[in-house]
Amino acid sequence: MTTVINTPQPADDSSNSMGMIIGFVALILIGYLFFVYGLPAIKQVQTGTQINVPSTIDVNVKQTE
Repeated sequence: MTTVINTPQPADDSSNSMGMIIGFVALILIGYLFFVYGLPAIKQVQTGTQINVPSTIDVNVKQTE
């Protein structure tokens, strides 16, 4: 009977943590943009701005000939 020995593939040691660093920078950038633009927009919606609408609207147009 033949014995088969499965040797694992050589490990790729050239990988570094550059992807993780880019991920953290992107996460910090997205968080910063949320605090600068997102929170003020949410606050403005919650305050409920008042829109004045007239009670009557005149739709009659005077035509001159």
